[in-house]
Amino acid sequence: MIGTETISGLRVHVVQIPARATHSHGIGDVSVVRTVLLELTTAGGLTGWGEASPWPAFSGTAEATVGALHGHLRPVLIGADPMRIEQIMARADATVVGCPEAKAAVETALLDIAGKMAGLPVAELLGGRCRDVIPLSFSVANPDFDADLETIAALWADGVRLFKMKTGFAEHRFDLMRLETLRGLYGDAIDLRIDYNQGMKPYEAVRRVRDLEVFRPTFIEQPVPRADLAAMAEIARVLDTPLLADESVFNAREALIGAQMRIADLFSLKIMKSGGLRRALEVAAVARAAGIGVYGGCMFETGVAHLAGTHLMAAVPDLTLGCEFYMSTYYLQEDVLAEAFPVRNGMVAVPTGPGLGGEPDPERLGRWTVEAWG
Repeated sequence: MIGTETISGLRVHVVQIPARATHSHGIGDVSVVRTVLLELTTAGGLTGWGEASPWPAFSGTAEATVGALHGHLRPVLIGADPMRIEQIMARADATVVGCPEAKAAVETALLDIAGKMAGLPVAELLGGRCRDVIPLSFSVANPDFDADLETIAALWADGVRLFKMKTGFAEHRFDLMRLETLRGLYGDAIDLRIDYNQGMKPYEAVRRVRDLEVFRPTFIEQPVPRADLAAMAEIARVLDTPLLADESVFNAREALIGAQMRIADLFSLKIMKSGGLRRALEVAAVARAAGIGVYGGCMFETGVAHLAGTHLMAAVPDLTLGCEFYMSTYYLQEDVLAEAFPVRNGMVAVPTGPGLGGEPDPERLGRWTVEAWG
């Protein structure tokens, strides 16, 4: 099978889809999702899809991603054997520094092709699935809390029980009010998590997060800026609630430093920040060795990246906190997938078809594409 196919075509689609509501975070607001879809084709007629979902305030830009894919990585990919994934990714790392989202899209598209060639889902190429469903978490981030309450009620009716409250973008008392309201409405039947997205100064963080512990959150995520590792370690030391590191841990090297400094009890796994599924598995391996738990995070994504993330999280043996692949179902005005991303009764179902198990609908992709290259 190796050597029987070559990559013959590469096309980059810049997609921009309005959201159903503004979501506010400690580092900014998002009301439209601007993402990049990579389409690879082989000489034998197979197509592989990948997604790069940068957020300028978090990791990168769509413009840099397009430049990396269309300008720098095209020569690496055209003519290559899509089964030689690690070799291609090593060449990608040697060709362009950074751009983890672009590399994530490349690896995802290669795995999609490899899965179709082998007749296997991507999860089986990563070592095999450990689960068939993953609990879904929704991020409560609308500055209009009354609107969020209506959304939460609808998701509750759909079976969703995990809700992550975005905090730090407004006054502290607003955060306390929202948490108190949700605990009062749903009691312990709701699993509450808290995410500051780097929204606090280190000197104020301990006092404020201690105020939130009375609401019994499952974890508190990234209260201070990415580089404030000493502050993260101190907050983790003094809290009773587990602390989760997201922006402070992008890759395996940062995971190792984070584990050595004990900056958190949990790490958020994300394909985009790690530069691919297998690089995210490296972060998970470091976490496992250090006794640190993991959670399935995402960026602002369509269903293509959600499918890739689902395969990744299915293959992580010690994932216990669920995933947040809610955007294609509950946040975007319309997703690009031909078949709806598989969410049922508050759970994400791991696809069983070959490759990713889904691909964009040409009409939807065309409707939301604002630029195309290749």
